[in-house]
Amino acid sequence: MRDQIEEKQKALERHLAALHRALVAYSGGVDSAYLAYVAHRVLGDNALAVIADSPSLARTQLADAVAFAREQDFALEIISTHEVNRPDYMRNDRDRCFYCKDELFRSMEELGRARSFAAIIYGMNLDDLGEYRPGQAAAREHKVIAPLVEARLSKANIRELARAAGLRLWDKPASACLSSRVEYGRAVTPDLLRTVEQGEEAMHRLGFRQCRVRHHGPMVRIEIAQEELARALNSEIAAELARIFKALGFKFVTLDLEGFRSGSMNALLPLANLTRKAS
Repeated sequence: MRDQIEEKQKALERHLAALHRALVAYSGGVDSAYLAYVAHRVLGDNALAVIADSPSLARTQLADAVAFAREQDFALEIISTHEVNRPDYMRNDRDRCFYCKDELFRSMEELGRARSFAAIIYGMNLDDLGEYRPGQAAAREHKVIAPLVEARLSKANIRELARAAGLRLWDKPASACLSSRVEYGRAVTPDLLRTVEQGEEAMHRLGFRQCRVRHHGPMVRIEIAQEELARALNSEIAAELARIFKALGFKFVTLDLEGFRSGSMNALLPLANLTRKAS
Protein backbone atom coordinates (compact mmCIF):
# COMPACT_ATOMS: atom_id res chain seq x y z
CA MET A 1 0.00 0.00 0.00
CA ARG A 2 2.77 2.42 0.93
CA ASP A 3 4.56 1.63 -2.35
CA GLN A 4 1.39 2.49 -4.28
CA ILE A 5 1.08 5.85 -2.55
CA GLU A 6 4.72 6.65 -3.22
CA GLU A 7 4.23 5.81 -6.91
CA LYS A 8 1.30 8.22 -6.99
CA GLN A 9 3.47 10.90 -5.41
CA LYS A 10 6.12 10.36 -8.08
CA ALA A 11 3.40 10.65 -10.74
CA LEU A 12 2.31 13.95 -9.17
CA GLU A 13 5.87 15.24 -9.29
CA ARG A 14 6.17 14.25 -12.96
CA HIS A 15 2.91 16.05 -13.81
CA LEU A 16 4.10 19.20 -12.07
CA ALA A 17 7.56 19.11 -13.64
CA ALA A 18 5.96 18.93 -17.08
CA LEU A 19 4.12 22.21 -16.45
CA HIS A 20 7.42 24.11 -15.97
CA ARG A 21 5.61 27.09 -14.43
CA ALA A 22 2.26 27.23 -12.61
CA LEU A 23 -0.06 29.22 -10.37
CA VAL A 24 -1.52 27.13 -7.53
CA ALA A 25 -5.06 27.89 -6.32
CA TYR A 26 -4.45 27.71 -2.58
CA SER A 27 -6.99 27.80 0.24
CA GLY A 28 -5.01 26.46 3.20
CA GLY A 29 -6.88 23.16 3.26
CA VAL A 30 -4.84 19.96 3.23
CA ASP A 31 -5.32 19.26 -0.50
CA SER A 32 -4.28 22.66 -1.84
CA ALA A 33 -1.60 23.02 0.83
CA TYR A 34 0.00 19.70 -0.08
CA LEU A 35 -0.21 20.60 -3.78
CA ALA A 36 1.46 23.97 -3.13
CA TYR A 37 4.12 22.28 -1.01
CA VAL A 38 5.00 19.71 -3.71
CA ALA A 39 4.80 22.30 -6.50
CA HIS A 40 7.35 24.41 -4.63
CA ARG A 41 9.63 21.38 -4.18
CA VAL A 42 9.41 20.50 -7.88
CA LEU A 43 9.22 23.92 -9.54
CA GLY A 44 10.82 26.25 -7.00
CA ASP A 45 10.22 29.88 -7.90
CA ASN A 46 8.26 28.76 -10.98
CA ALA A 47 5.36 27.89 -8.67
CA LEU A 48 3.29 30.63 -7.07
CA ALA A 49 0.49 29.90 -4.60
CA VAL A 50 -2.49 32.24 -4.85
CA ILE A 51 -5.15 32.65 -2.15
CA ALA A 52 -8.35 34.63 -2.69
CA ASP A 53 -9.29 36.97 0.14
CA SER A 54 -12.99 37.79 0.37
CA PRO A 55 -15.78 37.86 2.98
CA SER A 56 -16.41 34.15 2.30
CA LEU A 57 -13.00 33.22 3.75
CA ALA A 58 -12.76 33.11 7.54
CA ARG A 59 -10.01 35.30 8.98
CA THR A 60 -8.60 32.38 10.97
CA GLN A 61 -8.36 30.29 7.80
CA LEU A 62 -6.56 33.08 5.96
CA ALA A 63 -4.09 33.56 8.82
CA ASP A 64 -3.38 29.83 9.03
CA ALA A 65 -2.88 29.57 5.27
CA VAL A 66 -0.39 32.44 5.33
CA ALA A 67 1.41 30.89 8.30
CA PHE A 68 1.75 27.53 6.55
CA ALA A 69 3.20 29.17 3.43
CA ARG A 70 5.79 30.89 5.60
CA GLU A 71 6.61 27.66 7.42
CA GLN A 72 7.23 25.86 4.13
CA ASP A 73 8.86 28.89 2.50
CA PHE A 74 6.79 28.86 -0.68
CA ALA A 75 5.79 32.02 -2.50
CA LEU A 76 2.26 33.24 -1.80
CA GLU A 77 0.20 35.96 -3.43
CA ILE A 78 -2.98 37.22 -1.74
CA ILE A 79 -5.53 38.58 -4.20
CA SER A 80 -8.92 40.14 -3.52
CA THR A 81 -11.93 38.57 -5.20
CA HIS A 82 -15.42 40.05 -5.33
CA GLU A 83 -17.78 37.13 -5.81
CA VAL A 84 -20.09 38.45 -3.06
CA ASN A 85 -20.82 41.46 -5.31
CA ARG A 86 -21.99 39.28 -8.19
CA PRO A 87 -25.81 38.92 -8.31
CA ASP A 88 -25.55 35.34 -9.57
CA TYR A 89 -23.44 34.46 -6.51
CA MET A 90 -25.48 36.47 -4.01
CA ARG A 91 -28.75 34.76 -4.92
CA ASN A 92 -27.20 31.54 -3.58
CA ASP A 93 -28.69 28.90 -5.85
CA ARG A 94 -27.33 25.41 -6.54
CA ASP A 95 -24.55 26.81 -8.76
CA ARG A 96 -23.16 29.34 -6.27
CA CYS A 97 -19.78 27.56 -6.17
CA PHE A 98 -19.50 27.85 -9.95
CA TYR A 99 -19.59 31.64 -9.74
CA CYS A 100 -17.11 31.67 -6.87
CA LYS A 101 -14.57 29.57 -8.76
CA ASP A 102 -15.25 31.49 -11.97
CA GLU A 103 -14.32 34.69 -10.12
CA LEU A 104 -11.20 33.05 -8.68
CA PHE A 105 -9.96 31.59 -11.94
CA ARG A 106 -10.63 34.79 -13.90
CA SER A 107 -8.55 36.69 -11.35
CA MET A 108 -5.80 34.07 -11.52
CA GLU A 109 -5.77 34.23 -15.32
CA GLU A 110 -5.18 37.99 -15.11
CA LEU A 111 -2.35 37.44 -12.66
CA GLY A 112 -0.91 34.70 -14.86
CA ARG A 113 -0.85 36.96 -17.90
CA ALA A 114 0.89 39.68 -15.88
CA ARG A 115 3.48 37.28 -14.41
CA SER A 116 3.95 34.91 -17.38
CA PHE A 117 2.30 31.86 -15.80
CA ALA A 118 0.50 29.81 -18.44
CA ALA A 119 -0.86 27.02 -16.21
CA ILE A 120 -3.27 27.16 -13.27
CA ILE A 121 -3.62 24.13 -10.99
CA TYR A 122 -5.96 23.37 -8.11
CA GLY A 123 -6.40 20.82 -5.36
CA MET A 124 -9.28 18.64 -6.54
CA ASN A 125 -8.61 15.07 -5.43
CA LEU A 126 -9.90 11.73 -6.69
CA ASP A 127 -12.73 11.56 -4.13
CA ASP A 128 -14.11 14.91 -5.28
CA LEU A 129 -15.09 13.42 -8.65
CA GLY A 130 -18.06 11.65 -7.09
CA GLU A 131 -19.48 14.70 -5.31
CA TYR A 132 -21.68 17.58 -6.40
CA ARG A 133 -19.18 20.39 -6.92
CA PRO A 134 -20.19 23.11 -9.41
CA GLY A 135 -16.72 24.63 -9.06
CA GLN A 136 -15.39 21.76 -11.16
CA ALA A 137 -17.39 23.09 -14.12
CA ALA A 138 -15.69 26.48 -13.71
CA ALA A 139 -12.32 24.74 -13.61
CA ARG A 140 -13.09 22.97 -16.89
CA GLU A 141 -14.20 26.22 -18.55
CA HIS A 142 -10.96 27.93 -17.53
CA LYS A 143 -8.83 24.88 -18.37
CA VAL A 144 -7.55 24.60 -14.80
CA ILE A 145 -5.51 21.44 -14.19
CA ALA A 146 -6.07 18.98 -11.33
CA PRO A 147 -2.69 17.25 -10.79
CA LEU A 148 -3.89 15.31 -7.71
CA VAL A 149 -6.57 13.65 -9.85
CA GLU A 150 -4.09 12.96 -12.64
CA ALA A 151 -1.88 11.22 -10.08
CA ARG A 152 -4.93 9.25 -8.77
CA LEU A 153 -4.53 10.61 -5.26
CA SER A 154 -7.46 10.27 -2.86
CA LYS A 155 -8.05 12.41 0.24
CA ALA A 156 -6.67 9.60 2.44
CA ASN A 157 -3.57 9.34 0.23
CA ILE A 158 -2.95 13.08 0.50
CA ARG A 159 -3.31 13.06 4.27
CA GLU A 160 -0.87 10.15 4.52
CA LEU A 161 1.69 11.86 2.27
CA ALA A 162 1.33 15.12 4.19
CA ARG A 163 1.80 13.27 7.48
CA ALA A 164 4.89 11.49 6.14
CA ALA A 165 6.29 14.86 5.02
CA GLY A 166 5.83 16.23 8.54
CA LEU A 167 3.24 18.82 7.52
CA ARG A 168 1.32 19.94 10.60
CA LEU A 169 -1.99 20.21 8.74
CA TRP A 170 -2.08 16.58 7.57
CA ASP A 171 -5.18 15.96 9.73
CA LYS A 172 -6.71 19.43 9.46
CA PRO A 173 -10.51 19.19 9.32
CA ALA A 174 -12.11 20.05 6.00
CA SER A 175 -13.44 23.60 5.85
CA ALA A 176 -15.42 24.87 2.89
CA CYS A 177 -16.08 28.58 2.41
CA LEU A 178 -18.43 30.38 4.77
CA SER A 179 -21.13 30.67 2.09
CA SER A 180 -21.57 26.88 2.17
CA ARG A 181 -23.14 27.34 5.62
CA VAL A 182 -26.07 29.34 4.23
CA GLU A 183 -29.29 27.63 3.11
CA TYR A 184 -29.88 27.75 -0.65
CA GLY A 185 -32.04 30.66 -1.73
CA ARG A 186 -31.04 32.94 1.12
CA ALA A 187 -29.02 35.87 -0.21
CA VAL A 188 -25.35 35.76 0.73
CA THR A 189 -24.15 39.07 2.17
CA PRO A 190 -20.98 40.08 4.02
CA ASP A 191 -22.98 40.69 7.22
CA LEU A 192 -24.52 37.22 7.10
CA LEU A 193 -21.12 35.61 6.49
CA ARG A 194 -19.68 37.57 9.40
CA THR A 195 -22.40 36.15 11.66
CA VAL A 196 -21.55 32.60 10.59
CA GLU A 197 -17.85 33.25 11.12
CA GLN A 198 -18.40 34.69 14.59
CA GLY A 199 -20.52 31.68 15.51
CA GLU A 200 -17.87 29.20 14.42
CA GLU A 201 -15.13 31.15 16.17
CA ALA A 202 -17.18 30.92 19.37
CA MET A 203 -17.58 27.16 18.86
CA HIS A 204 -13.82 26.76 18.50
CA ARG A 205 -13.24 28.80 21.66
CA LEU A 206 -15.48 26.32 23.45
CA GLY A 207 -13.11 23.58 22.31
CA PHE A 208 -15.06 22.04 19.42
CA ARG A 209 -12.64 21.09 16.65
CA GLN A 210 -14.93 20.17 13.76
CA CYS A 211 -18.24 21.99 13.54
CA ARG A 212 -20.47 23.96 11.20
CA VAL A 213 -22.87 26.81 11.81
CA ARG A 214 -25.71 26.33 9.31
CA HIS A 215 -27.71 29.50 8.72
CA HIS A 216 -31.45 28.97 8.17
CA GLY A 217 -32.67 32.53 8.63
CA PRO A 218 -34.08 32.91 12.16
CA MET A 219 -32.81 29.42 13.03
CA VAL A 220 -29.23 28.20 13.36
CA ARG A 221 -28.48 24.49 12.97
CA ILE A 222 -25.22 23.53 14.66
CA GLU A 223 -23.33 20.49 13.42
CA ILE A 224 -20.62 18.98 15.60
CA ALA A 225 -18.43 15.94 14.90
CA GLN A 226 -19.95 12.75 16.33
CA GLU A 227 -17.04 12.18 18.70
CA GLU A 228 -17.62 15.65 20.21
CA LEU A 229 -21.41 15.61 20.16
CA ALA A 230 -21.94 14.24 23.67
CA ARG A 231 -20.17 17.24 25.17
CA ALA A 232 -22.57 19.60 23.40
CA LEU A 233 -25.50 17.83 25.03
CA ASN A 234 -24.25 18.87 28.46
CA SER A 235 -26.80 21.28 29.92
CA GLU A 236 -24.22 23.97 30.69
CA ILE A 237 -22.71 23.84 27.20
CA ALA A 238 -26.17 23.82 25.63
CA ALA A 239 -27.12 26.91 27.60
CA GLU A 240 -23.92 28.64 26.52
CA LEU A 241 -24.60 27.82 22.87
CA ALA A 242 -28.09 29.27 23.17
CA ARG A 243 -26.68 32.44 24.70
CA ILE A 244 -23.99 32.84 22.03
CA PHE A 245 -26.24 32.36 19.03
CA LYS A 246 -29.16 34.40 20.31
CA ALA A 247 -26.68 37.23 20.84
CA LEU A 248 -25.77 36.85 17.15
CA GLY A 249 -29.42 37.42 16.20
CA PHE A 250 -30.87 33.92 15.86
CA LYS A 251 -34.31 33.28 17.39
CA PHE A 252 -33.97 29.50 17.47
CA VAL A 253 -30.81 27.54 18.32
CA THR A 254 -30.76 23.87 17.30
CA LEU A 255 -28.20 21.07 17.53
CA ASP A 256 -28.18 18.60 14.62
CA LEU A 257 -28.19 15.12 16.18
CA GLU A 258 -26.73 13.57 13.01
CA GLY A 259 -23.55 15.49 13.71
CA PHE A 260 -21.13 17.11 11.28
CA ARG A 261 -21.27 16.05 7.65
CA SER A 262 -19.79 17.86 4.70
CA GLY A 263 -22.27 19.32 2.21
CA SER A 264 -25.36 18.73 4.33
CA MET A 265 -27.07 21.74 2.73
CA ASN A 266 -27.18 19.72 -0.50
CA ALA A 267 -29.76 17.46 1.14
CA LEU A 268 -32.25 20.30 0.63
CA LEU A 269 -31.79 20.17 -3.14
CA PRO A 270 -33.83 17.85 -5.39
CA LEU A 271 -31.84 14.82 -6.55
CA ALA A 272 -31.97 16.06 -10.16
CA ASN A 273 -30.10 19.19 -9.15
CA LEU A 274 -27.31 17.14 -7.61
CA THR A 275 -26.83 14.94 -10.65
CA ARG A 276 -27.18 17.60 -13.36
CA LYS A 277 -23.85 19.27 -14.04
CA ALA A 278 -23.61 23.01 -13.77
CA SER A 279 -23.50 24.65 -17.16
